[in-house]
Amino acid sequence: MRVIISAAGTGGHINPGIAIANKIKEKDPKSEILFIGTNRGLEVDLVQRAGYKLRTIDAYGFKKEISITNLKHIYKTISSQKDVNKIFDEFKPDLVLGTGGYICGPVFNVAIKRKIPTVFHESNAYPGKAVKMFSKKVDEILVGFEETKSKLEGCKKVVVTGTPTKIRKVQIPYIKRKEILEALGIRNELPIVLVFGGSQGAQKINEAVTELVKKKKNEEYQIIWATGTKQFDIVKESFERDNIYFNTLKNVKIVPYIYNMEELMNIADLLICRSGAMTITEVSIVGKPAIFIPLPSKSANRQEDNALVLEKIGAAKIILNKEVNGENLSTTIEEIIKDKSELQEMGRLANTIAPSNVEEKIYNELVNLIK
Repeated sequence: MRVIISAAGTGGHINPGIAIANKIKEKDPKSEILFIGTNRGLEVDLVQRAGYKLRTIDAYGFKKEISITNLKHIYKTISSQKDVNKIFDEFKPDLVLGTGGYICGPVFNVAIKRKIPTVFHESNAYPGKAVKMFSKKVDEILVGFEETKSKLEGCKKVVVTGTPTKIRKVQIPYIKRKEILEALGIRNELPIVLVFGGSQGAQKINEAVTELVKKKKNEEYQIIWATGTKQFDIVKESFERDNIYFNTLKNVKIVPYIYNMEELMNIADLLICRSGAMTITEVSIVGKPAIFIPLPSKSANRQEDNALVLEKIGAAKIILNKEVNGENLSTTIEEIIKDKSELQEMGRLANTIAPSNVEEKIYNELVNLIK
């Protein structure tokens, strides 16, 4: 099997592509896989770290406003199809897979014209621009949520597979749990709230949690808080302006980045985070209650749509980015954390939508499509 994977920009597009590539290589080690991206996004690092070849083209996302820059980007993106044709001539793919993003435009235009089997994987509850643009032209669309199917009417084939992720639900033995928490300076007795906003951090979440901690609202629970590498110093300076130092904080451990995310998600009693498609999937897999603060978007509220999947079944609460502050975040945490039975029920409900055998399902669909 020779597969081209079109993925660029964010981890939300690239990581599912890598997970699918890994499954293909696991099932068929002789397979050849080539990623197509740009030289500007995370794919430059992530794809090559994963051990796959990356070819780049000069493609861009289009904006609605008319400007010289936008016109140049449109011209370059259309022109990049020449490079895509050259890549196809050299690699001779049996299948083209896209995981969303503007990079899929020139790649899928060429693939469809050449009548090469094409498939999208859409992680978000609300389909992105590229998926909607090609929805009736591609051979198949694989989606992360059942809700997405109703937004893709008239397509040749839509299959719910779930979204690939590295996070798994695991039982952490008591002694191991205690060791992990002690290493962070966290006690085992009080409930644990895990806060994170992605590798770059989430400013509004950080500001709200900073306010909450400064006012000592977390007397009844403990916080493990990943600020994001770019915002760690900003948060630290905010505390120090009020003569508060990280090593003096009670019931709080603040770090730039969490490397053992699977362990901490399984240990935590409550999660506070954004609601990207992969995060939603991970929350459902570990079966934890969550407070989602969706990242807003000018074009479409995809993260809010994602969060609603869990809120509708009673597994999560949503606080909008423009509304979140230390006071309403503190109130929401307290409402959830004080009732252990509610915590458990919210977690159970989250787990009811957890996908199973995701990569296996996707691999089988790809094989069937080529056949």
